[in-house]
Amino acid sequence: MEETKEISLEENFQKLEQIVEVLSDPDIPLEKAFTSYSEGMALLKQCNDQIDRVEKKVMVLNGEGSLEELDGELE
Repeated sequence: MEETKEISLEENFQKLEQIVEVLSDPDIPLEKAFTSYSEGMALLKQCNDQIDRVEKKVMVLNGEGSLEELDGELE
């Protein structure tokens, strides 16, 4: 069985930057614009999912100096 390697968040951001450059071209054909836009939206979803997973793993120091998981509500 072949293992698929997940693309890093940084690599996805680089791909998004390239897509933005393509879409910034005023002479881009409409079909390529739609294709690039769709690819960019899929990458954004992937980035969102990756960021969500990272946020769930974030740890914070409590008052006693030990680590505990961040519950999403910092006061």
